[in-house]
Amino acid sequence: MRSSLRNGGHEMRTMLRPSMRAAFLPFATPMIAEEEIDEVVATLRSGWITTGPKVKRFEEEFAAFIHSPTAVAVNSCTAALHLALVVLGVGPGDQVITSPMTFCSSVHVIEHVGARPILVDVEPDTLNIDPRGVEAVVARAARRSRRGRHGGSPVKAVLPVHLYGHPCEMDAIMQIARDHGLAVIEDAAHALPAKYNGRSIGAWPPADGPVSSFPKTLTCFSFYATKNLTTAEGGMLTGAPELLEEARTWSLHGMSRDAWKRYSAEGSWFYEVVGPGFKYNMTDIQASIGLHQLRKLLHFQIRRREIVHRYTSAFSQFEELEPPAERPEIEHAWHLYTLRLNTDRFRLRRGEGTPLAVRNRFIEELAARNIGTSVHFIPIHLHPYYRDKYRYHPRDFPNAYRAYTRLVSLPLYPGMSDADVDDVITAVADIVRRFRG
Repeated sequence: MRSSLRNGGHEMRTMLRPSMRAAFLPFATPMIAEEEIDEVVATLRSGWITTGPKVKRFEEEFAAFIHSPTAVAVNSCTAALHLALVVLGVGPGDQVITSPMTFCSSVHVIEHVGARPILVDVEPDTLNIDPRGVEAVVARAARRSRRGRHGGSPVKAVLPVHLYGHPCEMDAIMQIARDHGLAVIEDAAHALPAKYNGRSIGAWPPADGPVSSFPKTLTCFSFYATKNLTTAEGGMLTGAPELLEEARTWSLHGMSRDAWKRYSAEGSWFYEVVGPGFKYNMTDIQASIGLHQLRKLLHFQIRRREIVHRYTSAFSQFEELEPPAERPEIEHAWHLYTLRLNTDRFRLRRGEGTPLAVRNRFIEELAARNIGTSVHFIPIHLHPYYRDKYRYHPRDFPNAYRAYTRLVSLPLYPGMSDADVDDVITAVADIVRRFRG
């Protein structure tokens, strides 16, 4: 909408500013309170700030929370993913199946161990990896390997990503892994405290039945600043106890004893290096935050679900918008709320009608109304490194590419007030009404 003014014989055209918040609403902020601060201060004053008693407590409480016999705390989810691949023996000449719809670290770690990432397109509703595509790739690789053909490297593992907090179809993926002798590495960076068929993601064993019947499985969590539970930076690895024991050694230089076991009153100075390990340990400072975040997690989730319910109730009224999916057999972690635009229903100026142009304009309009957003994710095959190395084209994975051109991630975190939520809904509705076709 424009208004015309006269000034000294010259017409001035000004764009009327859209109604907007007085202050910018961030896309995400961590929920840190006095309990976390006091615990960190107590740790700093204790004289023990690296891996020690609070990391041990955090591991124990986290494992109990998700019903795993044990857990290994590390300095990032990326570290957990890397450790999982190493412990499972994935290396040069192997192939690992994963999703193009993820953050780059999920695929980087496959490259780090010298294996080849094999991307499989996603389901159109959840945007999680499609088990039917996984089965097709595994079967094709097996045929090529039997025939001794070029490119017939074995598929060693599948790395499903529980995108946005919605669990993948794990029954189907586990059956494929069982049938073909594959390991499973779950990227659960978004998936705390999600559940699949009533069972927590990261629980061990991953389903009912004899432990011997399950593929080798490890689950990797993220505690980055914007996650549902944060330690500023950090991660956790869960799974079969024998695999975790090996991962623990790899996580700290391949040493047989960590610092607490060497330098505490009950410790011994002696240690041995049993492998060329990594520097992936979590500190007691990080664990101090995590201990209180874990105790608040279910309360945080109640608020997340309240916001999601309000968003979905409001946005479902518009044919221009597609709220995120939630299947009945899962309990969504709601790490992210990703709205998809039905871009063909929006009208912009000539030359601005492509899905990407519509989505980008939508984000600009939200920013003009002081609403922070993001896009999750730019698919892996569009990034120059992977595009050029593996000669990918944008539409090689059509579901992932089409979703990317339509995605907008809206603010979703427990610290949002009802007024904040109202502002997001009002802004989205206003943009739809202004630009609908």
